[in-house]
Amino acid sequence: MSRYDPAAIEPKWQKAWDEALTFRADRSQDRPKYYVLEMFPYPSGRIHIGHVRNYTMGDVIARYKRSTGHNVLHPMGFDAFGMPAENAAMASGGHPKTWTYDNIDTMVDQMKPLGFSIDWSRMFATCDPDYYGQQQALFLDFLEAGLVYRKNAVVNWDPVDMTVLANEQVENGRGWRSGALVERRELTQWFFRISDFAEDLLDALDGLDDWPAKVKLMQANWIGRSRGLQFAFSTVDAPEGFDRIEVYTTRPDTLMGASFVGVSPDHPLARQLARDNPEIAAFCDECRRMGTSEEELEKAEKRGFDTGLTVRHPFDTSWELPVWIANFILMDYGTGAIFGCPAHDQRDLDFARKYDLPVRSVFVPAMGEEGTFILPEEGGPAYVPPKPETVRYVAGFAGGEAQTGDAAVEAAIGFCEENGVGQGVTRFRLRDWGLSRQRYWGCPIPVVHCDTCGVVPEKKENLPVVLPDDVSFDVPGNPLDRHPTWRDVDCPSCGAPARRETDTMDTFVDSSWYFARFTAPDAATPTDPDEARYWMNVDQYIGGIEHAILHLLYARFFARAMHLTGHLPESAREPFDALFTQGMVTHAIYRSTGADGRPEYHFPEAVELREGRAFLREGGAEVEVVPSAKMSKSKKNVVDPVEIVSQYGADTARWFVLSDSPPERDVEWTAAGAEAAHRHLARVHRIVSEAAEADSEARPGDEDLLREMHKTIHDVTQGIESFGFNAAIARLYAFTATLSKAEAGGEARRAAARTLAQLMSPMTPHLSEELWQVLGGEGLVADAPWPVADEAMMVEDTVTLPIQVNGKRRGEIVVPKDMAKDEVESLALSHHAVLKALDGGTPKKVIVVPGRIVNVVL
Repeated sequence: MSRYDPAAIEPKWQKAWDEALTFRADRSQDRPKYYVLEMFPYPSGRIHIGHVRNYTMGDVIARYKRSTGHNVLHPMGFDAFGMPAENAAMASGGHPKTWTYDNIDTMVDQMKPLGFSIDWSRMFATCDPDYYGQQQALFLDFLEAGLVYRKNAVVNWDPVDMTVLANEQVENGRGWRSGALVERRELTQWFFRISDFAEDLLDALDGLDDWPAKVKLMQANWIGRSRGLQFAFSTVDAPEGFDRIEVYTTRPDTLMGASFVGVSPDHPLARQLARDNPEIAAFCDECRRMGTSEEELEKAEKRGFDTGLTVRHPFDTSWELPVWIANFILMDYGTGAIFGCPAHDQRDLDFARKYDLPVRSVFVPAMGEEGTFILPEEGGPAYVPPKPETVRYVAGFAGGEAQTGDAAVEAAIGFCEENGVGQGVTRFRLRDWGLSRQRYWGCPIPVVHCDTCGVVPEKKENLPVVLPDDVSFDVPGNPLDRHPTWRDVDCPSCGAPARRETDTMDTFVDSSWYFARFTAPDAATPTDPDEARYWMNVDQYIGGIEHAILHLLYARFFARAMHLTGHLPESAREPFDALFTQGMVTHAIYRSTGADGRPEYHFPEAVELREGRAFLREGGAEVEVVPSAKMSKSKKNVVDPVEIVSQYGADTARWFVLSDSPPERDVEWTAAGAEAAHRHLARVHRIVSEAAEADSEARPGDEDLLREMHKTIHDVTQGIESFGFNAAIARLYAFTATLSKAEAGGEARRAAARTLAQLMSPMTPHLSEELWQVLGGEGLVADAPWPVADEAMMVEDTVTLPIQVNGKRRGEIVVPKDMAKDEVESLALSHHAVLKALDGGTPKKVIVVPGRIVNVVL
């Protein structure tokens, strides 16, 4: 019997799969299709253990579905455009294209030894001209269908990356890549009309039964349907053209508590006033240098500028409210104007107190709470009751006690409509998707600007519009703006000199349809209709929760747009039937204090653990062990999968990342855990090899082992189908122990060993192929049908009943399941432990709970 040697086993079976084209996916009408997809990676140059966990989960599902008779599509590609490649080029003097493709080659070389059942023939990168040329064709179709448009807009500008960011790409007021404070600028931009689909995108979430509830909630909150009142304040002595200020509010029941009207620094009125007032212009410019996220605006100091203008309250024209320009109001939301009700909004209250504006309560707590309640106007905090909550109205539309919440809003809307003050409307928080980016390494937007014809779509026969290779990054900004031989072209319509659009597409466009391209990666159109109809939808999509809003929402929009333009069937408007969001892989951090007093971090391989303490291998100094955290290059608590595969083998890495915790939770990588996983696989190799050499003589333990085998088939199957990989592995641990101790003969033992190899094959495919061959299995275990549990073999004929004497367990008996209670009682009283306890006496009572327990009371 040879020892377990993954270094020899794993390349052998990877070669066998490649030669047999085992994982090549082709259409077949003989088998049901199954499309499993993990969110594709960015080619940073190194895979990490998080990648291993993510792709192993998908691989388990893919291999399991193949063995249950499905025709499986399991592809891989790279999300390859974006700023990191440009930054690397600027740092090294190289080219983003070279950096990207070198990294892709490196990562493929790192991934293939892990034994994933991927159809590598379908691989592409989004920076391949063949891919982004089809993306340009989609853009032109969307443009013709009215799904794309161009307008002037206030945008988020990253002054370091020198590009526009979507609202979703601004985190705490900073660019998601550069970390720079984002500014607001007005630029002419391209937009997708995603807001036209807001209601559909929201309502369709209810039908996504196999999506995590938290993801659906995050999307629902982002789309943000609200019911409110649209109305206008009439202005007093405002500049010409500004006789009204339109406001949308979700709290019309607080209108009688209005204290001021606020407008965004980007509101048309603010811009008009800034033209003639340098102070207002300076204030607005300062506001535009603030963060742009809602969270950032909430945290920032509330500041305003009194315009000197007033408006009339719609219910009392003698009641005038001041108009302020406020730094916490965004033009993107509502109308860019609000009315402030300080008594019932803490942000408004902070603003009112800062500028000594009135505070008027509309309602107060009901039911005798007034004694302890401090009114906001008397120094208390803003009173924002939970919804619904019974309150006592002291002003406004309701009299006496009433509930806040939807009913109060509807009542206020009704009152306002009856009195000619505005109209009830439903609005959505979702705004159109700005896709223009001022950078080189992205998909060129395929239009030309002509002085005569205006914006002219490029002809499809001229696609792809390929990025030029001869660019430099020695000057900040977009190199395409400085490339006359690429930028300056003839108009596709009239032939006159014209200029290409030099903005490229947001990289989220690239990842919003790649799943559809995988169905026919070499098609001469974005999709092949027959292939798309066969393979779509993605049956199981796997990826991180961090993509719950951005990527998934954009992909859902793209699927709808592709259906409307003829590239996807109606059934693919929701592209992902099931979604699973996996947890992270974490690791302890090893930290010491450097000579300069700053923290110094150490890679795990530089540290030796002894009795829970950590010491540097070089020098022996003790270092602090910080509890496990997300792997981070800066903290050096990363584990290199290449090193793990080299040391233990791919199957050990796969087994460990699946076995330690439920897949939706984080898993902590430890050297001890990896070592234990490797030892177990070596034990399985030994036990199964011994079973292969056992004689064929039947033994009394045969049926017991086979019964346990069928129970294990049932439990492991259930575990895989429910994403309970750790539970399935726990069951396999138990069955391995049963097999090692079983008294069964050779044939039963070999059958159990073959089943063990099959059940482990989705997790440890190389070891399972080796064991399958040792056991004489036909062909590849990857092609073998999944074992099916025999229901009859899982029915127990006997049951083990514990015996308690005066509440303490004294023994157990094994009886037929249908044994009569008096017979069970007689058998229990004859047990030696009971006889000893009775010591010749008789029990006061014997309680038999069928199938559960026997209680003897002395």
